[in-house]
Order: sequence, then C-alpha cells, then structure tokens
Amino acid sequence: FSCNEGNSLQWDPPILKYVEECKDNGYAARYVGSMVSDVHRTLLYGGIFLYPADKKSTKGKLRVLYEGFPMALITEQAGGVSSTGMF
Repeated sequence: FSCNEGNSLQWDPPILKYVEECKDNGYAARYVGSMVSDVHRTLLYGGIFLYPADKKSTKGKLRVLYEGFPMALITEQAGGVSSTGMF
C-alpha cells in the first residue's frame, strides 16, 4: 500500500483501521511521496494508493481535475479501480 502515514493522526478512524489491518496482514508500505511514482509502482506490482482526507484538509489534498481524474483514468484503463471514497 502507498500512503503518507505522517498524517495518520489526522485521519478518520476507518482509514486508520484499514491501514493498520494492511500492516497486520503483512503488507508493506511503499510511499515515494510523488503520486505519479506511487501510482506507477502500484500499477506494476499491485496494491493500493490512498491519499485520504484528514482533519486539516477535510476534502483531501489531491486536485481532482489534473491529479485525481488523470490517474483514475490510467488506473481504470489498466484494469484497476479508482474511487473518491465518497460513494
């Protein structure tokens, strides 16, 4: 999985629980810090990329038009799934 755990104290409890379950089940975190690099790695080797909203940025920090939508399109065209987490 790939996420910035430095913000984990600000995450909603379900997101924090999910990341903890990933760790408990033996998944390793791989976070480069560049969304393009992290998504590329996820496409090559599998996994999940997440950048959840937190108490400081309640709507998240990814810019939908030129970050979220393009990466979602590439991910879905490669056979993956993308979500805003809101539906």
